[in-house]
Amino acid sequence: MGSPIRNLVAAAASRIGYFASKRTPLADLRRVVDLLRPVDAGRGLIRIGADGDGGYLLPDDLDRISACFSPGVDRQATFENALALRGIGSHLADRSVATPPSGCAPLSFEPVFLGTFDGEGTTTLQSWVGRHAPSETGDLLLQMDIEGAEYGVIDNAERSLLRRFRIVVIEFHHLDALGQPFVCRRIGEAVEKLRLDFVPVHLHPNNYAGIVRIGGFPVPPLLEVTFLRRDRCLSARPRSDFPHPLDRDNVPRKRRAVLPREWYA
Repeated sequence: MGSPIRNLVAAAASRIGYFASKRTPLADLRRVVDLLRPVDAGRGLIRIGADGDGGYLLPDDLDRISACFSPGVDRQATFENALALRGIGSHLADRSVATPPSGCAPLSFEPVFLGTFDGEGTTTLQSWVGRHAPSETGDLLLQMDIEGAEYGVIDNAERSLLRRFRIVVIEFHHLDALGQPFVCRRIGEAVEKLRLDFVPVHLHPNNYAGIVRIGGFPVPPLLEVTFLRRDRCLSARPRSDFPHPLDRDNVPRKRRAVLPREWYA
């Protein structure tokens, strides 16, 4: 039997379709980190949603965004409600709940999981957006917290579809499994695909999982990343204001998790 830590890492890897093997070279891990290194795009950041879990920092560039697509429904919808006050309605999807959160009036709700195929209880991003925003014009916003399924969804999405989103906010899961080569490669490929058309403008570790070390390198297992489409960027200076003044702990009663300098300096 392996050690408890090794078993946990193997379990995390298996949840996104891979199993433990040899250790990832540190250079490969750093390459993923470099892909996520944030920049100052020349637009200030604003907080949308609660001071805690469910709130995110976005670039102040929301004018004329026609709708938000938000897979992964929580017990609250402070992010979607805050967008609604700015005139941006949200489409919600989650098979694990029967109805939208109390007090939320979305443009639509589908009891389905976002995935890599269309089937019973599952839909692709392409099909979901096609049902509710079929027009090929007009910018959208994507906020995705789907417990590790984000990598398959990104892999499966056409670049032309991803480019319809001006802003993409994703909570990346299982980064504590970057020490496994196949997991590192899968995560790296998904981020590299996003980087073709987007730049990361903010990173925030979810303090629920804290910070771990892989070969001595600090890694947040759960990382919220905000991307802005390249054509909306006004500059590309390295960003170093971490933690940002608007950052808030996801779980107030747990120890704060600050983004390690290795991820931005």
